[in-house]
Amino acid sequence: MSVLKDKKILLAVTGSIAVYKSLLLTRLLIKQGAQVQVLMTPTATKFVSALSFSTLSKNDVHTSVVDGDSWNNHVDMGLWADVLLVAPCTATSLAKMAQGIADTIVTAVYLSAKCPVMIAPAMDRDMWLHPATKSNLETLRSYGNDIIPVGSGELASGLHGEGRMAEPEDIVSYLDKHFKKKADLANKTILITAGPTYEAIDPVRFIGNHSSGKMGMALAEECAERGATVELVLGPSALDSQTTGIHIHRVNSAAQMLEMAESKYEHADVAIFAAAVADYRPKAAASEKIKKNDAEMALTLEKTEDIAKTLGQRKRGNQINIGFALETSNELEYAKGKLQKKNFDFIVLNSLRDKGAGFKHDTNKVKIVGIGDEILEYALKSKKEVAVDIIDNLLSLF
Repeated sequence: MSVLKDKKILLAVTGSIAVYKSLLLTRLLIKQGAQVQVLMTPTATKFVSALSFSTLSKNDVHTSVVDGDSWNNHVDMGLWADVLLVAPCTATSLAKMAQGIADTIVTAVYLSAKCPVMIAPAMDRDMWLHPATKSNLETLRSYGNDIIPVGSGELASGLHGEGRMAEPEDIVSYLDKHFKKKADLANKTILITAGPTYEAIDPVRFIGNHSSGKMGMALAEECAERGATVELVLGPSALDSQTTGIHIHRVNSAAQMLEMAESKYEHADVAIFAAAVADYRPKAAASEKIKKNDAEMALTLEKTEDIAKTLGQRKRGNQINIGFALETSNELEYAKGKLQKKNFDFIVLNSLRDKGAGFKHDTNKVKIVGIGDEILEYALKSKKEVAVDIIDNLLSLF
């Protein structure tokens, strides 16, 4: 039975000559047993009629948020779908999606969609290569959208090169892999620590660090999208997620993070220690705000709990523990030391010396260091893409 059977595909079609390919795509999806609802921009209907898509999909086609006196609920459509697939996506629609312009039913649904979004661009070579297009693609990737690679060959302009929409069979294969991936971590429970910890000096001040929690959140969402139940223990952070399967437990201090992580660790198949836990805290926090009276102030500090080491000592034979190391010097040496000391199966190393890596960035550049001196090195990528690499490596351990 096809993995696409009964999957709800919202196919959004924009104004490109490649619209003809989407007719075949619709037919292939229906043959696989998928439910297909088609949206079209007004320009797309100048290439192929809405009636053609309606006939193949066996559903009415929507070309506007308002049809006559009837309102098409774009929010409901985004909630209905398992995937929003924009194919073909023109340079214009790509730009509108990147900038949040909701002037067609396609971009309105895109902005309200809660499901994964896949984009199959289609445009001429020079448009595809233009820096503005590249910037829009990077923006959309940073939002968590999947970009289906374009093909190369003869274009409508008569030029040869990149920019062709992917072939319908390749897009169906892409969807097939997406839904199969959702079962990778089915029935697995994954504990993830993320974000900073704040160690109180007084009711106003604290010792902390610049961690945003973005890497941990990206890991949580990737695991949940692959079918796992995720227990995310999150330090002080403005981040949130609506992804099904993620249970967020908010904490402030290292002690609170340890307590919550301990309560979830016993039933976890995997623990990923991505939090940037403060190494020290004031030995005694003042109950009232400390007044600025003297030219100097001394604080007596004590070590915080080493969460990863503490739980690593309790690790069962069938559990997998993954660590993180952010270093500024002797990176590999320190990472290998933590790998052994904290009983990790592998450790993810990043360096503050790498531009675009580390705290608060939307990108990261990592090395995965395994037992036995195995090292996998990756280029600078979005944190979502880094999360994919890390979880792909995790799967190889099962």
